[in-house]
Amino acid sequence: MLIEGQSFIDAQDELSCLEFMRKYNMPERINTEVFIAMAKALDFIDPDKLSMTVVLTAMNRFLNEDNGLQMAFLDGNQPDRLCKPMKDYIEERGGKVLTKKRLKEIVVNEDGSVKHFSLADGEVVVADEYVSAMPVDIMKRFVPKKWSAMPFFRQMDELEGIPVINLHMWFDKKLKNVDHLCFSRSPLLSVYADMSTTCKEYYDEEKSMLELVFAPCSPIAGGNVNWIKKSNEEIIEATMGELARLFPTEIAADGSKAKLLKYAVVKVPRSVYAAIPGRNKYRPSQETPIPNFSLCGCYTSQKYL
Repeated sequence: MLIEGQSFIDAQDELSCLEFMRKYNMPERINTEVFIAMAKALDFIDPDKLSMTVVLTAMNRFLNEDNGLQMAFLDGNQPDRLCKPMKDYIEERGGKVLTKKRLKEIVVNEDGSVKHFSLADGEVVVADEYVSAMPVDIMKRFVPKKWSAMPFFRQMDELEGIPVINLHMWFDKKLKNVDHLCFSRSPLLSVYADMSTTCKEYYDEEKSMLELVFAPCSPIAGGNVNWIKKSNEEIIEATMGELARLFPTEIAADGSKAKLLKYAVVKVPRSVYAAIPGRNKYRPSQETPIPNFSLCGCYTSQKYL
């Protein structure tokens, strides 16, 4: 990778992490100690399902960018600390941010360019430039008929989002923790953090609030169970069992140690695109053949993941 650069990285897309590892006679402990945690963190997927290009791209960023390994948390909730400042920035410069305005249709001109966006409430939005930040599964549903036969848009049929579940769990006591995002090799849990330590808004010296990514949670991601279809109670029960295995001195599956006060389960049936082997060549560029329409999002081809 260091010698051949990006061309070598791109060429590995047909291989999963495990296939790459075995092709180059890497010891199995590399999978156990590195690839499992990386794959689950990068795409909520097991290493036998993940394209090696994704892992190598991440490693390349780590090696070539001074701050490539840095991680940070918002100091509060996303609506107030992330979305509101962006909204304020736009509005201070004369722009508008419209919410609860569902898109009904992308209406095009005879030449294929975007004429306007038609919203579900009947409103029409006319602009100089249109940008879609919709996930790939949603974007495919809105591709106008006039665009549908174009190879650029047809290639997106080969892409789909990966399911993931986010968990928020409040405990009655402070758990041992680190002030950082933790990467897990657990079969059920991906990354997690004690937000009562890492985040200013949720800081609490006496009680812990864990946020966890439950993954893989479906067969496409390598899981044996389709957890998306399970009840919230079943998901929390499985999570408590896994936390008890990982932290036996603090958490017990029967609740006899740290008590779970409340929880929230957020199911996302389609999240980031499934970066399984052979998909990289189908990722569209952010510049499209449509002169006034652009794409953005994790499934588009760009220098990150």
